[in-house]
Amino acid sequence: MEDPGLIAYLESFVSEDRLRRFAEVLQWRTRYITVAMEDVYHLHNASAVIRSADVFGLQDVHIIEERFGKRLDKKIALGAQKWVDIHRHPTTESCLKDLRDKGYRILATTPRKDALSLDQLTVDHKMAFLFGAEKEGLSDKALKEADELIHIPMVGFTESLNVSVAAAIVLQRATSLLHASRADWRMSDVEKEEKRVEWIKKSVRNLDKIVARYHLDR
Repeated sequence: MEDPGLIAYLESFVSEDRLRRFAEVLQWRTRYITVAMEDVYHLHNASAVIRSADVFGLQDVHIIEERFGKRLDKKIALGAQKWVDIHRHPTTESCLKDLRDKGYRILATTPRKDALSLDQLTVDHKMAFLFGAEKEGLSDKALKEADELIHIPMVGFTESLNVSVAAAIVLQRATSLLHASRADWRMSDVEKEEKRVEWIKKSVRNLDKIVARYHLDR
């Protein structure tokens, strides 16, 4: 358990506006919905999805790096990776197992018209939205293992969307439904406090030196 005295000391190095912002953001943070990206090649797309996750209040993002390795671009994510928990997985199988162990229903996004329309989405269970690579889409194994296939309705000549755009559309729809529902979607008080402390630490420059000074002065 964190030393309350240390946390209070660290808070003195963070502006009141930022502390207030932490409290505001945490009221909307959720682990009821999450996102997983399977082998997204263009790093700016992966980073943009992380940014969208932060914008819509998701605390966790899962990245499957089976083919392309680590491709997170901090500049493109605009600092979102500082506030969102990123979980890396070496294979699709390991990612899906982890999500299922956490109680998520896997919804794989696809342009297939026989998939469930986003307009028909319900939020009566924890959801993990799975997005695939830019050209190929999700792998056959991901589509096969998903609990549900879902598509964004489109009426133009173009039959696909950039992965980051698709993620933003899906997350806006899902979180709007979630906020209007009676689902217990907010993080627990314990989770929110743990995250608040983590964010405080990330906001303090020369953290190790300041923590050492605190212990030295006691």
